[in-house]
Amino acid sequence: MADKRMLILPGEVVQKIDENRGDLSQAEFIELLIDSQLKDKEKDSKYATKEEVRAFQEDMKKLLRNFLDFFMAYGMDLGKAAPGSDLEELTSKLQSLQTEQPEKGGRATIKYK
Repeated sequence: MADKRMLILPGEVVQKIDENRGDLSQAEFIELLIDSQLKDKEKDSKYATKEEVRAFQEDMKKLLRNFLDFFMAYGMDLGKAAPGSDLEELTSKLQSLQTEQPEKGGRATIKYK
């Protein structure tokens, strides 16, 4: 037979237990509450821990640095030509193609050099 002990609790706590225990006895309800609090909740948690947030921040910083490095290297590979001149050149080519070939339904085609 299980060893039984007496636990003295304030009346408000006993009232809360009785209101919320449903079909369980007071002892079963208290045991359930204790077990649920002592379980490892990290697996079931829907919230991130401080360590997970810090790791996420560091990973995002690394990702942004990689993007910056990529775009800087890409810009250097293209050379130091002004990007506005390329855009203006492309716009003028598209406009000339559109005005030259209206019989093709206004379709613009670009030939690469």
